[in-house]
Amino acid sequence: MVEGSMTQGAGQGPEVERTATVRDFRVPAYVHETAPYAAPGTHAGESAPPSEEGLEEALPEGYTPTQRDLPVIRRGDTVQVTVDPAPAAAQQPATGQGPLFVVGDVHGYLDELLAALREKGLVDDAGQWCAGTSRLWFLGDFTDRGPDGIGVIDLVMRLSAEAAAAGGYCKALMGNHELLLLGAKRFGDTPVNSGAGTATFQAAWLLNGGQKTDMDRLQDHHLQWMARLDAMEEVDDHLLVHSDATTYLDYGRSIEEVNDTVRETITRNDAEEVWDLFRKFTKRFSFRDEGGADAVRSLLDTYGGTRIVHGHSPIPYLLGEVGSEDGEDDTRTVVEGPHVYADGLAIAMDGGVTMAGKLLVQQLPLSV
Repeated sequence: MVEGSMTQGAGQGPEVERTATVRDFRVPAYVHETAPYAAPGTHAGESAPPSEEGLEEALPEGYTPTQRDLPVIRRGDTVQVTVDPAPAAAQQPATGQGPLFVVGDVHGYLDELLAALREKGLVDDAGQWCAGTSRLWFLGDFTDRGPDGIGVIDLVMRLSAEAAAAGGYCKALMGNHELLLLGAKRFGDTPVNSGAGTATFQAAWLLNGGQKTDMDRLQDHHLQWMARLDAMEEVDDHLLVHSDATTYLDYGRSIEEVNDTVRETITRNDAEEVWDLFRKFTKRFSFRDEGGADAVRSLLDTYGGTRIVHGHSPIPYLLGEVGSEDGEDDTRTVVEGPHVYADGLAIAMDGGVTMAGKLLVQQLPLSV
């Protein structure tokens, strides 16, 4: 049986703690309630995939799925930033190092990604790198929910080679869904201790948007690529991470130490250790609400940078504007650009492409 509770840690927003046992799992009714957004893996107006009710699964302790059961708190202390698109080629500095771009969560939406990259002048009509010495960072979560996660990974891997050949680069960070896919492939139905019951990676992956077509096409070189991804990086005074959480402090006091610890944990191939890593990477909302700016500062003071840039938590949820249950009087903000909050110290990049939002590609620095 699923049990849920709301908790609030020091300096963090509320998190949903949900646990279950493999043998006694029922998907909460609110997971399948009608909402104005498209279900994971669909566009607005499309049919939702069949219900996962009945899956023998346990969510990790502290896990907060990015669908309808996130806690919503209306906040008035954040701003929405809309920036006019500008092709990369027109803004390359004279130093030889091109402009810096970041990409929010893609979640398998390959066509939307290609369109967003073309809009910024990073790829041409054929999807080939055309931005010279520009620098491009993906903030993680390439697969699950959308139709072509493996296609997204293949594109990022190809662009990495093409950008390097042109004098620029294309790099990527580890997201919680990379850890989830790795775990589902490596450990399958191997039971792990969720902290309050038994769980499996396979069932967690299915429940959180895992696509059978992705698993069928997943090859060793995809797994190796994901397992080597960095967890964080500082670029041009921006601290780039996937999750809006202080989780990273558990893995080291420097960027290099965090990245090494995460990679070593994955390499040891211990299901329990990887599950704990996945569980911690799913935490969110640490930078929102009272104490959020202090949480950001704790990361910046430890790892460097003057602003943190993250994905993971969709901007519509950070804004607390998710529309009405019956779809009427829907006044949610249309996401057109990144979301700056926590006293201007945090930039959110997940535009909510899985919920009829926008896949964001943004040049940095961002002025407000």
